[in-house]
Amino acid sequence: MARRKVSSIAEFSLIRAIAHRFAECVPNLIKGIGDDAAVVAAKGPAWWHVTTDLLAEGVHFDLDTADPATIGYRAAMANLSDIAAMGAVPRYLLMTLAIPRRFKSASVFAIYDGLMEACRLHDVALIGGDTSASRAGLFLGITLIGDTAAGRALFRHGADVGDHIYVTGTLGDSLAGLRLLNEGRSPRSNRRSLSLPAAHRRILIERHLRPSARVKEGRWLNQERLASAAIDLSDGLSGDLRHICEESGVGAEIDGGALPISASCRAYAESRRLSPVDLAVAGGEDYELLFTAPPRMCATIERQARARGFQITRIGTVRRRRFGIRIRDIDGIMRPMPVASYEHFFA
Repeated sequence: MARRKVSSIAEFSLIRAIAHRFAECVPNLIKGIGDDAAVVAAKGPAWWHVTTDLLAEGVHFDLDTADPATIGYRAAMANLSDIAAMGAVPRYLLMTLAIPRRFKSASVFAIYDGLMEACRLHDVALIGGDTSASRAGLFLGITLIGDTAAGRALFRHGADVGDHIYVTGTLGDSLAGLRLLNEGRSPRSNRRSLSLPAAHRRILIERHLRPSARVKEGRWLNQERLASAAIDLSDGLSGDLRHICEESGVGAEIDGGALPISASCRAYAESRRLSPVDLAVAGGEDYELLFTAPPRMCATIERQARARGFQITRIGTVRRRRFGIRIRDIDGIMRPMPVASYEHFFA
């Protein structure tokens, strides 16, 4: 089958321009963009960690609330967060684009600009990918490769009864930011939006559009052998905690009053008469790390986190499987934690 042009853009000229603008010479890369496959000299003994994401317009992002550079930046951060959760060092990235006809070359380059801005924060090299036309919107496919020393990685299955449960950063900010962006699309919401101070609006929207992957924190937890299990919070605390519990065969008790919630998120919740705890539990795409650790390690974790400037908060305890997953409200009432996280497939 003959290959169609990518909208009005000449595909092979686009690839050459991308290679010229974004490809870099990095150690261990034998051949990057421009051949049938990239070639990397393996470093051993090591474990290679490979993650991939497909992001679809109208499902994962909306061009009415995020510009092309932001879409590229967030796509990279989502995958960097997966590598962070494994305690790995991110190394190489490949991106596949399916480009709608309405897109111009400037928008394509803006996606790569955002992508590489995120990658350069962590010394990640773009080594390949593919481009295609799309009849149904913009699609991004990201593959990210990282490594750890052989035998050294964080998994979801290591949590044990009695372990303490921690998160990095704050929760609920990204969801609040997304809701603010969506409110801004509706004239009826303008009056409500003004009830939130501009500084809080900026913080929350920035947290949604420009998240940070906790790569340094993941490497620290892995290298110091501090965590028993870990996952990144991409789909929300209520869903991602369940992944750890299912893989580890355990339950969990969460202290709702201990959840780290920013002043901006609390202000948003108050202005909308919402529960900030519900935002923290349901909110996805914060890209914080959720991890468990044996009680004997907790003093060391908290001391080292302070010394490194990492924000971590103990939010609960691992229980036996039959306990289920429960959250204690700020009034002390224990209840099952609702499943309120993002689902890709729905009725």
